[in-house]
Amino acid sequence: MYDIAIVGAGPAGATLARLLASRYQVLLIDRRDLAHQASPGAITKCCGGLLAPDAQKVLAELGLGLPEEVLVGPQLFVVRTIDLDQSYERYYQRFYVNIDREKFDRWLVSLVPDSVTRCFGTTLCGYQSEQGEITLTLQQAGSRWQEKARFLVGADGANSLVRRQATTTAMHLRQYVAIQERFRVEQPMPYFTALFASRVTDFYGWTIPKRNELLVGVALKPGRQAESLFQDFKLRLLRYGLSWGERTRREGAFLLRPQANQPLPVLGGVALVGEAAGWISPSSAEGVSYALRSAMMLADSLQPGLAGALGRYQKATGRLRLNLLGKNLKSPAMYNPQLRTLAMRSGLLSVKVRSTN
Repeated sequence: MYDIAIVGAGPAGATLARLLASRYQVLLIDRRDLAHQASPGAITKCCGGLLAPDAQKVLAELGLGLPEEVLVGPQLFVVRTIDLDQSYERYYQRFYVNIDREKFDRWLVSLVPDSVTRCFGTTLCGYQSEQGEITLTLQQAGSRWQEKARFLVGADGANSLVRRQATTTAMHLRQYVAIQERFRVEQPMPYFTALFASRVTDFYGWTIPKRNELLVGVALKPGRQAESLFQDFKLRLLRYGLSWGERTRREGAFLLRPQANQPLPVLGGVALVGEAAGWISPSSAEGVSYALRSAMMLADSLQPGLAGALGRYQKATGRLRLNLLGKNLKSPAMYNPQLRTLAMRSGLLSVKVRSTN
């Protein structure tokens, strides 16, 4: 019998486990084998791997500094913004820390004390709750077994099984599918590119350099057309002048785009953190800062004990809702084609980048 079971060992789950380890008996579950180096073909997190200033701030509050092996060159100081509909572009100064997302997750897991029980390479099949006791059915390498806990936390991402099982009511969360491919390049571009193409998506696409690779991805509405839209998106980039070499990997993941009232930190008697709850920026899809912040809020809510923790957590996350409200208010300037064109043509806050070609 564990005090707390956490499903998902990404930034939210690993941080929560670390913060609770001294007080509770914790079970940490993830379908990835985060205790060992990822083997070719292993499940990895589909992510651009950029730590935005908000995420950097939360890491500072946690007293953490990134180890060198997590960093990936080049480090980026500018965002190249391209409106493919208008064939118009601007550059804006931003500072992102470029990281290897898989190594970042493994590093956070390495900080979790040994007192936490890890079930890695393990899938949650489902759970049952009865009389204050939660029974989880787990599977690994074809074998099934059960574990029990008094408190359950879903940190299992946008397509969270914990969230889906916690309610029988259809959840009308705006969901996208992110498709991303990695290509070899001879010379990495020194910027993160944000791409807008209204005929492809009402969200955005991206290119991100990683050493000798280029990540090319886009967030699309789920459905049969997603694959053809992704191919059309790549073709439009090639016509615009971007180029790349051989493809090395293809990745995909679900992605949420919440309204301010949509995050669900507490649902059906369980707590949800990170994107499982809907904590992610609706304007940029940045999620690491929300994952870390929501984990800290739940950890603080659990410090007085399990009793009343869900109510305390629900109240504490009011600040995150206000943050999401601000992001939603910002979105029209980015995603309304007319407003975006006006903003880009004004040149406000943009920088001129000299070309050596």
